[in-house]
Amino acid sequence: MSYIILAILFMLSGFFMKYSDDLFDEKNDLRFASVFGILCGITSAAATVYSVEAAYIFIAILIGNLIALKVDGIHHIITLIVFVVICLAAGLPQLSLVVLLICILSAFSDEVGHELISKVTQNKFLNLFFEYRFVMKVVICLLAICGVFNILIFVCFILFELSYEAAGVIFKK
Repeated sequence: MSYIILAILFMLSGFFMKYSDDLFDEKNDLRFASVFGILCGITSAAATVYSVEAAYIFIAILIGNLIALKVDGIHHIITLIVFVVICLAAGLPQLSLVVLLICILSAFSDEVGHELISKVTQNKFLNLFFEYRFVMKVVICLLAICGVFNILIFVCFILFELSYEAAGVIFKK
């Protein structure tokens, strides 16, 4: 699988993740939120079992959200189950615990900061930084600069984030 296919999987995963959340949170549409959650689980798991770098990112997002108690709907549970079943059935690449912990902490920081920062400060930079969850973006970029990840995985992650935001815009229309 090339980085082009990996980028497509990242983009689809980001889109499906956000669309699933918005369907559940804004429309209370459990059925379609679950369908998009299943699609998110499939695309995230496909990237995870193929690429060790993607595995770090998607496992970190999953664990970071679990620790932050952001798995708050049945659609999230369904997505989680699909992701875990596919990853266990297909097998995960070998991961460095240190790199995984760094990624988990960045994902967790993004989730906590996203919820709390605007409540404790009016600083526009900090509010934008956490509104758009930049901790993990910075960490993935630094890991790429340091040679731990290929720079193309950072590009894939940015595409994931752009697709996530695009899904929110599309949903509102």
